[in-house]
Amino acid sequence: MATILAAVCALVWIALIFFHGRFWQAGPILQPASPDTGSHGAPPVVVVVPARDEAESIQACIASLLTQDYAGFLRVVLTDDNSADGTGALARALPDPDGRLTVVNGRPRPAGWSGKLWAVEQGVSRAQEILHAANLPTDGYILLTDADIEHDPIHLATLVAKAETENLDMVSEMVELNCESAAERALVPAFVYFFALLYPFALVNDRRHAMAAAAGGTILIRRTALDRIGGITALRGALIDDCTLAAHVKRSGGGLYLGHSRMARSIRPYPNASDVWRMIARTAYVQLRYSPWLLVGTVLAMVVTWIAPMGLALFTHGAPRFVGLIVWIVLMASFLPTLRRFRISPLWALALPFVSIFYTAATIGSAIDHHRGRGVRWKNRAYTDAQHDR
Repeated sequence: MATILAAVCALVWIALIFFHGRFWQAGPILQPASPDTGSHGAPPVVVVVPARDEAESIQACIASLLTQDYAGFLRVVLTDDNSADGTGALARALPDPDGRLTVVNGRPRPAGWSGKLWAVEQGVSRAQEILHAANLPTDGYILLTDADIEHDPIHLATLVAKAETENLDMVSEMVELNCESAAERALVPAFVYFFALLYPFALVNDRRHAMAAAAGGTILIRRTALDRIGGITALRGALIDDCTLAAHVKRSGGGLYLGHSRMARSIRPYPNASDVWRMIARTAYVQLRYSPWLLVGTVLAMVVTWIAPMGLALFTHGAPRFVGLIVWIVLMASFLPTLRRFRISPLWALALPFVSIFYTAATIGSAIDHHRGRGVRWKNRAYTDAQHDR
């Protein structure tokens, strides 16, 4: 039995290392562009920020967007989804000499919409009104970003330059995440690592491959591409909205880019392991399409991929121990580029099997939450009636 398990572990890792889009590599990172996007000009952009109870971060986020060094038309629309902490008022209090900011008071969520996407829809609708009133052409972009993201002044120009020079319909970046507390150092790099395992960036960025994904913190999308897929309405029940949007765009023939950002960062801390647990459990079972069978398969795959090699190396003898040790070393080595990106010690690679146990348990917890009727939550609201992601 140990010999069979060792062989399976080895085959799994051979497939992952050599035939899975080089997921373990550092991944693409955009270099800062000039504020003037060059010969392509600077097309109009409206930034849409959905927010609910974001008083701690909203001013830093909106201020960084209002001060973007961008040569073209730029407006920022904040949808305040009935915040109880003064989120909208804090945004309105910011200096805005160019009149770039519009704050939309959110309306009640219709049936069939996830909470965040309903806020996005209201923001995008106002963005379209702003562009129409300014008598601007139908090209240009919408930038979707979260209310806890802070952007460097050159970030927007860099995103637009990437889209324009490579004729892409969507440019998305995984923003830098906090990695200061012990819980963050132990668990957050693995979040990025496992995301790249699920959605290898090289395959997402390959126009010939069906793989599609995006990172919700930063999504720049062409207005024409958004119209082509039917707008935000086409996603209205999606609970993993970023990847669902990417799938719609790629199926419609659009080119995608997904990379890591050095010009945008999350200012939301995850000081305790419980905070990371909630981040994972929020949508993990959605990713499995609410299927108990996929949950069982995922748990078994996690055990074989991350835990069994360590067990073979520590508790067996002969060939199974040797194979287990080699696979354990390979899986730890695959984690090193991610650890370097977060500028933390490579010794954290030793903890990867134990971190995988935590992520597996959080996925099981996500399924338990669903079957208890807790559903997906956005800012203390649970959504159980939205349609499954498609």
